[in-house]
Amino acid sequence: MKEHSMPAPLPLSIETELREFEVLSNPLLNKGTAFTEAERDELHLHGFLPPSIQTLEEQVARRLEALRALGSDLDRYVMLRDLQDSNETLFYALLTQNIEEMLPLIYTPTVGAGCQRFSHLYRRPRGLFLSYPYKHLIRQILAHPHFDAVEAIVVTDGERILGLGDQGAGGMGIPIGKLALYVACSGLNPRTTLPIMLDVGTDNPDCLADPLYVGWRHQRVRGAEYDAFIEEFVSAVRERWPHVLLQWEDFAKHNANRLLGTYRDDLCTFNDDIQGTAAVATGTLLAAINVTGVALTEQRIAVVGAGSAGCGIAALIHRALVEAGLSPAEADRRFWLVDRQGLLVEGMPSAVGLESFQQRFVQPAGAIADWSPRNSDRIDLFDVMRHARPTVLIGVSGQRGAFTEEAVREMARHVAQPVIFPLSNPTANSEARPADLLAWTAGRAIVGTGSPFEPVERDGRPYKIDQTNNSYIFPGVGLAAVALKIRTIPDSLFMAAAKALAAISPARANPRGNLLPPVSDLRRVSYSVALAVGLRAFHEGLLGESMTLDQIEACIRAHVWEPRYPILRHVAPD
Repeated sequence: MKEHSMPAPLPLSIETELREFEVLSNPLLNKGTAFTEAERDELHLHGFLPPSIQTLEEQVARRLEALRALGSDLDRYVMLRDLQDSNETLFYALLTQNIEEMLPLIYTPTVGAGCQRFSHLYRRPRGLFLSYPYKHLIRQILAHPHFDAVEAIVVTDGERILGLGDQGAGGMGIPIGKLALYVACSGLNPRTTLPIMLDVGTDNPDCLADPLYVGWRHQRVRGAEYDAFIEEFVSAVRERWPHVLLQWEDFAKHNANRLLGTYRDDLCTFNDDIQGTAAVATGTLLAAINVTGVALTEQRIAVVGAGSAGCGIAALIHRALVEAGLSPAEADRRFWLVDRQGLLVEGMPSAVGLESFQQRFVQPAGAIADWSPRNSDRIDLFDVMRHARPTVLIGVSGQRGAFTEEAVREMARHVAQPVIFPLSNPTANSEARPADLLAWTAGRAIVGTGSPFEPVERDGRPYKIDQTNNSYIFPGVGLAAVALKIRTIPDSLFMAAAKALAAISPARANPRGNLLPPVSDLRRVSYSVALAVGLRAFHEGLLGESMTLDQIEACIRAHVWEPRYPILRHVAPD
């Protein structure tokens, strides 16, 4: 795909009935010290602000200086959240101009601590808490005029936050952070985004015992009552916003795939943990084979963590293998999924009680008939490395150190350039450290991680490890979905996103280069992904009948918001 220039920002003027503190307390309108003399006259702001009028660039410099002076990343996270709640334009200008530095602060790994401390850090309302005891009020809550402009929703129930598990109402930090990335990385307008926490209780004893816990202090609702609550929520969303993008985030394994399967054909929706993770892993793998020179059809893939994310990755890579020429049956046998109970194999304890989405990746008993596993009750990762000899190792287990030294060294004995992606978040839950992986493979491994790590040394120079993060995928998918009003989001659109990411890999031109563009280039990446997704959606008939091929790029361009202050004009209320 060719590179595309970003759209030039257009001047914007906003009329408002608000004045004085009402303007200053509205994060979408507040400009702080950047209000002009005319605006201060018209909005009655003299005296409420210091007299010096400053530019947005000067404000960014001041906030950046204050941020860097803080003593911990959690303190920086809190400061950024406060800034977002007081001045969104300044917040997003700071993010977009310093995205590589800010990404770990507003999302992984720092957002994990933010979720754990959410009740103790809570200051101002943002988004919606839809709590089970008030399920009868969902439609009334969503009907508020404040939400008229909503185009994108990220929703969680807080049960599987990153690798931290059930955080209850603290899980709200994830939709807030995810939507901040949508705005910063792809240019969705912040006024059109809505984070939602479905508070159905928590089974986390620490939350239930915490006197400051802000959520519904109750055991989690499950079963038919849970499903009815979800259905009430989805039907209310569909009724309120017929063309909204609804992204599911950090739902537990037993609900994530099931809910996606229930609703994916009825509205514009996806689960980023399943499909976004799959697309970035697939796109990075497609980039890696340009370096290894081993054809995609020759790859053998081991996945540690056979939950919704692991099976989602396997399913999309399976699709890529079939598109590359393998039969579905041939592609089936290229995957080795290892869970806590070991390799998923027919007749083994690890294959008992599996979810339907896991069953397709269970190896037949005949595939391991001549193996000699070290343990009588399970086949571990080392056994898989010794006998299956995978070329690719992907981790989404949430288990720190799951990629053991002996297993990685065994992999390196059979593969010239092992492709290894420890993708679990936050950093503390990563399956392995990049420096260790390179040491265990004599520097031959091609590594991508889910969270940021310090640079490693390669060829005598610092080398930044690729952060194989969903932020390369979901912002572009979401931009296309919102701008083009895509009706549904099948896996074929995520395949288009993965291929678009691989197409702009620096390693295509330089095998010693990175697999992925720098994080600082995420806006351009998201724009390329959005175009690819939009074109694929057009060819699959997922756009409105009035949309022509020539209109797609212009429509996406028009939807990209830039963090610039508008001109505010006061109008008298009716």
